[in-house]
Amino acid sequence: MLGINAITVRLGGRTILDRATATIPPGSCVGLIGRNGAGKSTLMKVITGAIDPDEGSIDLPKAARLGYIAQDAPSGTATPAETVLAADAERAALLEEADRCTDAHRLGDIHDRLLAIDAYTAPSRAARILTGLGFDEDMQNQPLDSFSGGWKMRVALAALLYSAPDVLLLDEPSNHLDLEATLWLENFLKNYPATVVVISHERDLLNNVVDNILHLQGGKLTLYSGGYDSFEHQRAERAVQLAAAKASQDAQRARLQDYVARNSARASTARQAQSRAKMLAKMQPIAALMEDPSLSFGFPNPAELKPPLITLDLAAVGYAPDTPILKRLNLRIDPDDRIALLGRNGNGKTTLARLLAAQLAPMGGEMNASGKMQVGYFTQYQVEELAGDSTPLEHMSRVMQGKPPGAVRAQLGRFGFSGDRATQQVSKLSGGERARLALALITRDAPHLLILDEPTNHLDVDAREALVQALNDYEGAVILISHDRHMVELTADRLVLVDEGTAQDYAGSMEDYIDYVLGRNQPKAGEGASKGKVVKKDRKTAAKAREAARAVNQKITVIEQDIARMEAECSAIDQAMFEPSAAAPELAKLPMSELSRKRGKLTAALEEHEAAWLALSERVDNDP
Repeated sequence: MLGINAITVRLGGRTILDRATATIPPGSCVGLIGRNGAGKSTLMKVITGAIDPDEGSIDLPKAARLGYIAQDAPSGTATPAETVLAADAERAALLEEADRCTDAHRLGDIHDRLLAIDAYTAPSRAARILTGLGFDEDMQNQPLDSFSGGWKMRVALAALLYSAPDVLLLDEPSNHLDLEATLWLENFLKNYPATVVVISHERDLLNNVVDNILHLQGGKLTLYSGGYDSFEHQRAERAVQLAAAKASQDAQRARLQDYVARNSARASTARQAQSRAKMLAKMQPIAALMEDPSLSFGFPNPAELKPPLITLDLAAVGYAPDTPILKRLNLRIDPDDRIALLGRNGNGKTTLARLLAAQLAPMGGEMNASGKMQVGYFTQYQVEELAGDSTPLEHMSRVMQGKPPGAVRAQLGRFGFSGDRATQQVSKLSGGERARLALALITRDAPHLLILDEPTNHLDVDAREALVQALNDYEGAVILISHDRHMVELTADRLVLVDEGTAQDYAGSMEDYIDYVLGRNQPKAGEGASKGKVVKKDRKTAAKAREAARAVNQKITVIEQDIARMEAECSAIDQAMFEPSAAAPELAKLPMSELSRKRGKLTAALEEHEAAWLALSERVDNDP
């Protein structure tokens, strides 16, 4: 069991965690969520001992091993395979001792221990983890310094998973992963035998893997059972309850204040007024759930252009002369296209995006683009390169030089930077706010084509939902590279697979591709990308259909939870009617007539809910 006991942390005069308390059940997988800047990483550091809390404590079982990725990526001449194996400190120490041990008895003990910890199968276990995270056999044996920072962080993650700690702490583990590696990680975590706490904004991971959601808001922790969709439903119910309680308390406060104001000066009622004034002073305010009203994305719609925007005819692209990364590219991009690029990192998705953004020239074949086309191209590098000592207003004023101040402010306002937020230094903005600023900058000219390369890495779940809505409202073309399956499924109606040195339309759905990656479904001969033909749906119709299907499934989930609750209430009433001694006290004291009345109302409500559930289920089954 992991106990978080009234943890308070103050940094720079600001309270980050305020008597945060939670108990993590042993062996559970918990998703730690909260808005950007809420203090999730701070809480992780408190659990690991990297930060000492101002108040409170962390309870862990004795001898429990914690696992957490350090901020610095591993480097040097060691290979990924060697680095992962070195994470098992006991195995490494025993093997080193065995090499220099001359005592036959001690050598026997060493080999017995090596057998006990399964040391001789360690290389194959390490290789499986590295393979799952995208390292082929050659990559596993190259020096770390030959890899980029993102791949080095994959090595760090592989080493952590291999070490198999009793409490596994993961902070945004999928940020450096492609979709294929993310799917592998989900499967790994589903089968992890110990406690896992994972900070993630991936809705699919939070639904498919975790069994509890730990929500951090306003410095406080609340534990919810189930995945993210269940959390959303429970949070909505809690919001309604809080709103009702707050309204009741506000009314009571108003009555008390009125009484004190009217009766304090009268001798006959002064003592009662003082008593009520004390009651007012001790009344703890009920906080409403906090929402960020500035969270918004609004892409300006482009002027109309005739199709196609771009055509590629046997084009090739790369970086070194005569060494193309991709070739035989035959693609057509139209103004209403919503395309997701699929494929492992390193296969050339970003290279293709740079070709379409005219940052790379074709090395062969032909590329034709509309002369009036404007392109907005988003990458993580733009977020990292924002000047920290400038404000959003200064950034936007520079790129919109000559435009009236009202137009500059309007573009910032579309992305939540209004009022004082527009004049905050970038260095004080969260990662999500910087990503929003970068998106505001690249869309200032109302581009006809948006190319988004991993736009969600710094965005929390609510911000990702806002981005999905904005993309579905945007009237231009979109090319999306993302490991966020939820975003791909809700925004893309055309899939392009970048693999084996080329890019071709993928004829299946996102679910088909996931099955293919996981080995659950193999394409039949003659099917798939080779035909290169996709029947495109009307974008807005497709987006509405996806949203409608999601809404129906959410309604089904809510109805199922209500049915379970009402069935439990019926059972409790039946017990009170036929076995009062074992019934809940509040029911046992009710007369039989009242119990019968309550039972009748519940039965009627149950029948209505079951009919609604059946209708919605048939709707899901019958929808194409």
